Amino acid sequence: MDAVDTAHLLVITFVIGITAEAITAALAAGKQRMDLFGVVALAALTALGGGTIRDMVLDTYPLTWVEQPVYLVIVVVTALVTVSLSFLMHYFRKVFLLADAVGLATFSVIGTQMALELGYGFVIACVASVVNGVSGGILRDLMSDRVPLVFSKELYATISIIATSIYMGLLAMGVGENWTIVITLVAAFVIRVIAMYFGLSLPVFEYQTEGESKNPRSSLHYQSTRRSLLRSRNRVSFDTSRYSLLSKLPGRKGKAQKKQRWVLPEDDPETDLEDNPS
Repeated sequence: MDAVDTAHLLVITFVIGITAEAITAALAAGKQRMDLFGVVALAALTALGGGTIRDMVLDTYPLTWVEQPVYLVIVVVTALVTVSLSFLMHYFRKVFLLADAVGLATFSVIGTQMALELGYGFVIACVASVVNGVSGGILRDLMSDRVPLVFSKELYATISIIATSIYMGLLAMGVGENWTIVITLVAAFVIRVIAMYFGLSLPVFEYQTEGESKNPRSSLHYQSTRRSLLRSRNRVSFDTSRYSLLSKLPGRKGKAQKKQRWVLPEDDPETDLEDNPS
């Protein structure tokens, strides 16, 4: 009976978790102006991606959503409902943050339990918990062209490790599995909410050479994009002296040939020499 209750409890919490993650993914897709297929795909990646990667790491097949496609159906329906009710979503922003915290706690507990059922120890249980808890959010943020939340904001992946520690500690003390699940879920949820409210995070590593600015345009994406623009600009440059009509204009005789180039508003003649040596 205890095993049956535990299974039902995990199913309920799992459905809550994937629903919450699907909503956050659908909203992120809307901000990127994705079509309906993009919305559904991003919702599925976010809600089910963590469990998929966990199953692959632990070598457990078939995948959860493949064995029970109803979970995929729930995600698709949630994404489409979110799209249809998007005009109401900004009223429930805090609710979604709390739902995301529920999802993190739920996935962390499920990842821990699956690793323990397969006979793994604390280290692999932590890995399964973190992978299950944060991989979906990482996929969502990467597909939305954002730095993943887990790498830059409040405590996130750390909470998965804390959840695993609490879960295994309670089992070691002889607490029943149902109570262990409930206590771990509540503890992980509360810690996540406290971290969001007070802005708690791990120490940030910042490496900066002397004289280097903190301009976000120093990012790798911006630099590569700018170099591509510069190369494109050079390919479309043209020599005005080649055109006979222009060469007959008054004041053009005897002057050296000049090149007319497309000019980027942000170009600095000095920095162009580095990106575009002649």
